[in-house]
Amino acid sequence: MSFHSTAAQLATLASEGEKHGGNHESLSPYVTGGGALFALLLLLWITTRFNRDR
Repeated sequence: MSFHSTAAQLATLASEGEKHGGNHESLSPYVTGGGALFALLLLLWITTRFNRDR
């Protein structure tokens, strides 16, 4: 496999990705981000409850 054929295959693959997009219709970035923020804040709260001696 030469560099030229590899670059051509990667360019073809990249152009096909534009048609499909990367996101699924059922995934909302706001819900995903909000869920991650909630989980991190919950872990922070749990950690601070166990470190009362400091």
